[in-house]
Amino acid sequence: MTAAVPTISMSLPADQFAKDFGASFERFGFAMITDHGIDPALIDEAWDKAKAFFALPEETKRAYHIAGGGGARGYTPFGTEIAKGAKEVDLKEFWHVGRDLPAGHRLAAQQPNNVWPAEVEGFRTAYDKLFAEFDRVGGRLLSGIARYLGLAPDFFDDTIADGNSVMRLLHYPPVEAPAKGIRAEAHEDINTITLLLGAEEAGLEILDKDGSWLPVSPPPGAMAVNVGDMLQRLTNNKLPSTTHRVRNPDAGRASVARYSMPFFLHFRSDYPIKTLESCVDASHPNLYPDPITADEYLQERLREIGLKK
Repeated sequence: MTAAVPTISMSLPADQFAKDFGASFERFGFAMITDHGIDPALIDEAWDKAKAFFALPEETKRAYHIAGGGGARGYTPFGTEIAKGAKEVDLKEFWHVGRDLPAGHRLAAQQPNNVWPAEVEGFRTAYDKLFAEFDRVGGRLLSGIARYLGLAPDFFDDTIADGNSVMRLLHYPPVEAPAKGIRAEAHEDINTITLLLGAEEAGLEILDKDGSWLPVSPPPGAMAVNVGDMLQRLTNNKLPSTTHRVRNPDAGRASVARYSMPFFLHFRSDYPIKTLESCVDASHPNLYPDPITADEYLQERLREIGLKK
């Protein structure tokens, strides 16, 4: 039988959810999550605002591109991002919403405040609400992971307080043949965990242990959730940051744009990523003996994928 990423309900009792969710993370690096509690009306509004923004003229969108910002906030044009080691840029454009910090905050230098497009009414209101909801759900998911790892349920609370999380609004335009590159080349995520809405449209695939590509197609309204490199490093590879891609559509769907909204949940910028002692033993020596702060790790990876020089 072909392996399949399981669908897991957040309405399960906490211990059962932690067991099922953690096992899926350890086996696949991915899980599909239902009953996350984000209002479907808010999600629908967010899709509408994203489509309205990406339909704006190119010069209007590019006015919100922040040169030298590494794509941290605002608009990143089509053909900018490239997966580590890839030969062709990804066929996508995107907008980033982050966490606004008060003036004088100790992490403000690493986490710039947002910019907002004046052309789309209600854009900021919708995404401020959705960012807060992703943040809430992400905290609950990490509590499940903490339980699975034998840690206190609130272990991750301090690590992500004022964290450098980013919500990405993604637009993959229709694909014209013959295309150079694909919508998102094979890659791993940099962050702690990723929560993704919009994977119902076919294309998201993960690389399984046997080298085959497995489709990830959550039920409508559900999330695909995956391990990022930072959590992989923290757990000494117990929880794998699995390679994944968004392949180009089949001929019948090539004229259809694809939209998705990943929330890249990050540790706070100054959090030292140090291998958990519980994930090191004689059979699993520490692969990462030198701690690194979350921001140092992020900057290193942003340079690798072309978002920073």
